[in-house]
Amino acid sequence: MAEKKNNIFALLRILQTYSDPDHILGQKEILDLLRGEYGIEMDRRTLYSNLDALEAFGYETSRYEENRKGYYLITREFEEPEVLMIANAIHASHFIPAKASTDLIRKLMSTQSRYVDEHYRDAVYMPNRRKTLNQDLFLNIETASEAIQAQKCIDFIYLRFSMKDRQLKPRRAERYEVEPRYIVYADDRGYLICTSAHHPGVTTHYRLDRMKDVRILNRSCPPVKNRKDPYEYAKNKLFMYTGEEISVTLRCQERILDQMIDLFGRESRIVVQGDDHFIICVTASRGGIVYLAQQYLDAMEILDPPELRDEVQKNLEEALHRYKMKEPESAK
Repeated sequence: MAEKKNNIFALLRILQTYSDPDHILGQKEILDLLRGEYGIEMDRRTLYSNLDALEAFGYETSRYEENRKGYYLITREFEEPEVLMIANAIHASHFIPAKASTDLIRKLMSTQSRYVDEHYRDAVYMPNRRKTLNQDLFLNIETASEAIQAQKCIDFIYLRFSMKDRQLKPRRAERYEVEPRYIVYADDRGYLICTSAHHPGVTTHYRLDRMKDVRILNRSCPPVKNRKDPYEYAKNKLFMYTGEEISVTLRCQERILDQMIDLFGRESRIVVQGDDHFIICVTASRGGIVYLAQQYLDAMEILDPPELRDEVQKNLEEALHRYKMKEPESAK
């Protein structure tokens, strides 16, 4: 009896793996695959009965009576475009380790026919060499999530690259101890947003792919005052720079409007100025704005506050001086 019960699962797996609208299986092909892959002998009447049972459990199949070709599975957890989109996003995400990416994509592809997997492998053939070296990412997410739910503090080792061997090493000897609040995805990475007993009222963040040996402590986190949207916090921490948040007025060329809306949202205060410029007022981290202004030197100007404008001007003058040197330092 147990063996017969397994037959329906074997049939489902055959349909999941070998059938789709472009690869329709004939009756004989299904029976041959069941025999070859699972050693199961099934007659045609039992095949029809098991197909009916799958339908009853919500697995819709297209049959010969409908398509005049054979059988394929219609119902899947994900549609093919959804799987390809998610798989490409996982492959492109630098903060997910290479092995974890491979495992995740393999699980996603198992929801599709083997032909979708082959199509993906043919399309994405280059390894992502910017993947993190830290293999603890998913353990970090699991532990941090558990601590957030339990409202418990955590401590961890925080890593950075060593100049000597370009390997991830502890940033300091002491462990970091924080009050975890939220996990967000920003700037192509995962971050843990925290508060700290050592700096009451100050919110900061850490990269989840740079954390190691995360431990849940027996100390409870105090309630959060003035709870805010974590993604609003991430948006204001432009490029996830820490430090004070300031109000800034920028004058930009029209050609970077898309980039500014991507960064600051459509609700940003924007005033059109002439045919090819606009003024935008935003609130963001000071370091992030300086970085942004230097990225878009040819298309952006800081109008306010004056001290930030002066800071960027000083940075540019120092950079110009370095480039005007007759002999760069590395050549001496």
